[in-house]
Amino acid sequence: MHSSPTLQLQAENLYKSFILHVHNGVQLPVLQGVSLNVSAGECVALSGASGAGKSTLMRSLYGNYRIDKGSIWVRHQQDWVDLPTLQPHELITVRQRTIGYVSQFLRIIPRVPALTVAAEPLLDLGFSSEVAIAKVQDLFRRLNLPESLWSLSPTTFSGGEKQRVNLARTLVVDYPILLLDEPTSALDAANREAVMQLIEERKAKGCAIVGIFHDDEVRDRLCNRMLTFEREN
Repeated sequence: MHSSPTLQLQAENLYKSFILHVHNGVQLPVLQGVSLNVSAGECVALSGASGAGKSTLMRSLYGNYRIDKGSIWVRHQQDWVDLPTLQPHELITVRQRTIGYVSQFLRIIPRVPALTVAAEPLLDLGFSSEVAIAKVQDLFRRLNLPESLWSLSPTTFSGGEKQRVNLARTLVVDYPILLLDEPTSALDAANREAVMQLIEERKAKGCAIVGIFHDDEVRDRLCNRMLTFEREN
């Protein structure tokens, strides 16, 4: 196990079901024996019909969902840890330093400027405010986010503007592993290109990426291979 020196993430035989309490406790199986290996510099796309389990796997890889059975091994600061067995404080450390997750939704705190929202992960790691803000400003420029928005709360931003703040918030840290849930879904062609370039740079630096990409052009350009989900009847 974990024999490859470039391997960053190894999910083994994952099972996850949900209990539908409003439907008399019916059990809905979603993940059934899913396995996935991702190495440094590799991007794996999750493919399949809506409801087949792609987002469930992503949330399980980040520890948002507790799996019913299986292991999720992550290379964390030169050691291997099994994500489902970690204590909450240990999981927080892995998220701060090893696994970045770009979800489809930005958690917005009212009245907090976009710069501060995106700089928070670096500040939590002990970076100075000056360094964190400078890194975010650079990312905002590359993501074509108008400077007039930087000091405003993202509460009133458009979907595409919120998505770019969300991307900057994650990409500001050099995570060894990135989970990307439709990172370009709300973006026009120019901003989609900017995001693809940033992701390509992370791959070139050795980042291991798992993503859901509904845009064929984005998926074909960024991903080395696909894991396809078949929806159960």
